[in-house]
Amino acid sequence: MLDALAHQGKFGEDYIRVLASAAGLLVSKDDLDHDGIDFTIKMPGRSSYGWSPRIDVQVKTTAKPKQRAAAFDFDGLNQSQYNKLAGPDFMVHRYLFLVIVPPRADQYAALETGGLLLRDVGYYTSLRQRDPIAAARTDRRVRVTVPTANVLTVTSLRGLVNPDTLRIQP
Repeated sequence: MLDALAHQGKFGEDYIRVLASAAGLLVSKDDLDHDGIDFTIKMPGRSSYGWSPRIDVQVKTTAKPKQRAAAFDFDGLNQSQYNKLAGPDFMVHRYLFLVIVPPRADQYAALETGGLLLRDVGYYTSLRQRDPIAAARTDRRVRVTVPTANVLTVTSLRGLVNPDTLRIQP
């Protein structure tokens, strides 16, 4: 059986895979996590942005969210991880996905009359507007604010991958 942190992280990644599947999107994973990306999520087909618009995501989890006002303060990225998400110098837009999980693994999922319930909720934020840290270190943490309004849903995930899906069709 997995240790608690590995189990929590795997559940967070699987949560994102299920959401992407429900959104009709494709998920791929590099054979080695070399540049801080857990998944690429793409929409198959053509859009006004070209073929197969996509995003890159880093998935993090927490069972002890620190909520302040309308955001979570997340301290789970070291400076090196942060730099792999921060700034505008990426061809493919990068996001941090934060999945809030229950404190106990036996609460991650429940089978109910209406179907399978995954707990709790995923959120997203972009660090595109934030500056990378010079001489980043792996032994220092960076606080990232994740707005509680940025809930990951089928609709919001499609909109991150392809903003065309958010436009109202005539």
